[in-house]
Parts: sequence; structure tokens; C-alpha cells
Amino acid sequence: MTEAKLNLAGQDITDCCKKVIPGQNDDLLLSKLQALVPDYPIRLALIGDEWYKLGGVVDMNGSRIANDIIEWAERTYLECGQNLQTLIDHALELQLIATRQTGKTLYFVVQTGDKAEDFTLIEIDKTHEVSDRMLIDENNPPADLEELIDPIQPFCIESYGFGHSRYTYRRKTDVKLFMEVINERHPGEHPAQRFMDDWNRSSAGQKHRMSDDWIIRPYRHTGRFGEQIVNVEIVNTHKNHLPHLEDFAGKKGSSLSNVLSRFDRQAGYPFAWFFYMLKGKLVSTHSAESVYKDISGDFAYLPERDEAVLRDWISTPYNV
Repeated sequence: MTEAKLNLAGQDITDCCKKVIPGQNDDLLLSKLQALVPDYPIRLALIGDEWYKLGGVVDMNGSRIANDIIEWAERTYLECGQNLQTLIDHALELQLIATRQTGKTLYFVVQTGDKAEDFTLIEIDKTHEVSDRMLIDENNPPADLEELIDPIQPFCIESYGFGHSRYTYRRKTDVKLFMEVINERHPGEHPAQRFMDDWNRSSAGQKHRMSDDWIIRPYRHTGRFGEQIVNVEIVNTHKNHLPHLEDFAGKKGSSLSNVLSRFDRQAGYPFAWFFYMLKGKLVSTHSAESVYKDISGDFAYLPERDEAVLRDWISTPYNV
């Protein structure tokens, strides 16, 4: 596959999400997304861990009062003359219930070329609203509006769902363009960029697409001065169980080569051990040091391109 320009608007993905009701799996959504980009293979690469966020407000009969508890609380507080006790009495009288949104983020990969960076990542949230707590605990009423919205010790009730799950489009990341921006702002080569460069020039890059096992995921964090910093992380999406490589003490030559080759076969591509050494805890850096001693001596079981990658790492180590 040669690199090509992907023409996919966020609004098209948003509309697609609104038209699909989640089922037991996400195959229908995948097929609808594929229909938007018929010339490019798309797949569900990863389902993230479950998370939750504040939901809305309903009454005891499940009738909707508000979709957003923060907006409702602030508005109703003003309507109550900025009197918190009036708001508390109002909520108690109606026996209002606060809900929460539980969800998981789905990560879809659209492949646009053969190189490590040639893909677009689409993030879609799959959420479901459930009852969470009584809005007001009569025996422990909130001291302020913030505690009413998100109390430290909530009056929890039995959880039940409202309506069906839904898909919500979050964002789309052209990895190649995104990394160009990251590299402009990062002093020196960003570790994620070096990971992809090493992939492209290694045996792994000749035999396997990186995005089949690793994705680039943007994230935002707060810096030491309160500024918002956009960065990137590499996430492994391999679904099969891989072993921890055994202790390398005393291993060299064919015995060491066999251990690494066995790991590569289980991972599904050559030189896999090196990239699992850079990310995760399955392979320790002792593996690289042991192999380097071998190839600096009488052994030559690595392809020339992989030797070059390893020697560069020994000279300037990094991880992601």
C-alpha cells in the first residue's frame, strides 16, 4: 500500500455515530465507518478501560430533568435566589436522582500506507447512562454547590440504566501530521518518533505494519506552571499473551538467539523483542546488552538493519 491522502470529515463520523445503536459488539459501527472510507482498511484496534463521568438528573420515575447535572445545579441555584437550602429542599421534595455516564473509548485505525506513521486514529466513546445516587442525602446535606454536584460521600442507590448505549465521536488524529507538530515542539527527537523510525528501518518494518500491534495516542496533561501540554504515547494492542523473557545471565550465541526468535514468533514479526524492550515490562534492557556483546564478538545472528538499530540504541538508549 502506498501512502495516500485520507478524506474523512469529523462531521461524517459524528453523523455515523448518531445513526448506530450499539449492540453486543461494535461490528455494525465498524462496517459503517468502513463505508465512509471504502478505499482504506479500517479496524478496531483497541477498547480502552472503563471510565465514568458525571451525568444528568432524573426523578424517581426515571423522567429526565436535565442531561447535565453541572448546568442544572448552577441554573437552579440561581433560580432559587442563590439560596442553597432552597435548592436542597427542592431536590428532596422531588426525590431527584443523579446519574453517571459509564463508558469505554474505542480506537479505530485507518491504514493509509505501509510505514509506521501511515495511519489515522479515530476515537469514539461508547457510553451508557445509569443511576448513581440520590441527589441529596438528607442526613448529610451538601455544604456548597460543588459538594451537591459531586459529593465525596454520596448516597448511593441500586444502579439501573436509562435508554440504550450510544456512540459519541471524540477525535481523529492523522498520526503523520500530528507527529510533525509534536517534533517541532519537542527538543531533540521525540521518543515516539524514534520508535517509529527504528520500526521503519528494522526487519519488523519490512514484514509487519506497526499499527497492527502498536498505536500512537495523543494525550493532554498540565505542566508545572499550569499550562496545557499535548504529548503522545505508544500503546500496545497485541491481544495474545506473550511471555516474559527469561533471565539472560550466561546466555549467548545460539541459545540467546533461540530465546529471542521464539519471542518474535509468538509476537508475529521479527525483532519484536527490541520494541517490547522499549515499551512495557516483558523484555528487560539486559537483552539488548547481551545481544550487543554477541554481535560485537563472534556471533552474527541479527540482520544488518537490526544490528544498526541496536548499535544506535546502545550508543543512545531510550524508551517510550
